Amino acid sequence: MDIEQARTFLAIAAHGSFLEASNRLHVTQSTVSARIQHLEADLGARLFVRNRAGATLTTAGRRFLQHAKNLVLTVEQARHDVGLPSRYRATIRIGGRIALWEGFLPRWVGWMRDTASDVSIRSEIGFEEDLMRRVVEGTLDISLMYTPSHAPGLVVEHLFDETLVLVSSRRETRWPDEDYIYVEWGPGFYAKHRESYPDLERPPQVVNIGWLGVQLLLANGGCCFLPIRMAQPFIDDGRLFRVVEGPEFTHPAYMVFPREADSEVLGMALHGLRELAAEIQSAATT
Repeated sequence: MDIEQARTFLAIAAHGSFLEASNRLHVTQSTVSARIQHLEADLGARLFVRNRAGATLTTAGRRFLQHAKNLVLTVEQARHDVGLPSRYRATIRIGGRIALWEGFLPRWVGWMRDTASDVSIRSEIGFEEDLMRRVVEGTLDISLMYTPSHAPGLVVEHLFDETLVLVSSRRETRWPDEDYIYVEWGPGFYAKHRESYPDLERPPQVVNIGWLGVQLLLANGGCCFLPIRMAQPFIDDGRLFRVVEGPEFTHPAYMVFPREADSEVLGMALHGLRELAAEIQSAATT
């Protein structure tokens, strides 16, 4: 058994597919299959049931899940700890969608630095698929995202609700027009958006993150939906305008972390995230 076999096992467990695991690991599907075959031979047990819907864990696979996490985590932790300066007692690794790094997560980093200056922080940006895989692997301690999936051994906890509002580079905009930029905020937003604009043709511009939508608005003009938390600084300085009578969409944010983790540092980090999220939720209702 080697570390790449364990990583491959965890990628399949996270995404429920050999094909998706090969895409995420940047290897061929035959390589993924060969690694699992060797792993199953080493363990003497079948780990996945494959069907048209993908791949699901067998009873033996569920039993091996925590061992695989521990194996990957031990290797990653060893690599990090060898180079960790003596003044730090631990490391916390957090990843999140880029919109959550607009204001919210930097505040949390500041809170952690004030609360536990002897804890090293590794911060990353990612999309849901990779963030989920990294938590399953154990190479991230906490992931923050908008559309989490569920995996054995993980807690998915609602953190706070974003409010998505329509903003424009022009004060007079009243509805999505020829310069509208559709931001892919996830399937929940897609359904609500389609309900509000059933006759809207495919937008001329589509982006996968809100940050990119902002850059295009500021450079070329137009309108798009953004979290009010993210848009407010641009509204305050007159670079963007909130569209009059534009709809608002609730967009929940979640944090994902290991269920069985027994770490003082992780507990502290989660507490800080909950405290800051409560402040945001309270401000939104006043």
